[in-house]
Amino acid sequence: MSQKFSLYEDLTPYENIRFYLGIYAVPEDQWKERIDWILDMTQLAEVRNRYTRELPQGWRQRLALGCALLHRPEILFLDEPTSGVDPITRQHFWDFIRQLASEGITVFVTTHYMDEARHCGRIVMINEGKIVAVGSPAEIIAAACPGRPDADLNEAFITLMSGKTTSDEVSHH
Repeated sequence: MSQKFSLYEDLTPYENIRFYLGIYAVPEDQWKERIDWILDMTQLAEVRNRYTRELPQGWRQRLALGCALLHRPEILFLDEPTSGVDPITRQHFWDFIRQLASEGITVFVTTHYMDEARHCGRIVMINEGKIVAVGSPAEIIAAACPGRPDADLNEAFITLMSGKTTSDEVSHH
């Protein structure tokens, strides 16, 4: 799922879902179940027949996530999935991402928001194309901000990106 909304705005949510079922070659006998599942999961059943362009940004992002899941992938790549959405929708996305991960789906997320990155089990921080930290949020914070139990991931990020710590100190492969 890309950061920029990538579905067809002149189609309805229902029509977008049907289109992507075909693109992903989901067998037709599974379409009704998948359509119902996505409309329920995205909470878009009531607007299934409105033009997608008429929907708020957060609703369009939910639709895009739903379409990315139609073929039940084992690995899901989400590029800044909460970009431009309200805090309630952000929380809904992260609850759903945790649910997907608990079901065994590997989820890769790119984000600039450290309050979102803290939801991840493992983080890779990259600066100018180079990996500067790898590990759990707690490991990265502890390594980047030693002796500061009150530090958070934002402070670790700032420390790492300012070059005050070497990458060897914070890499936990």
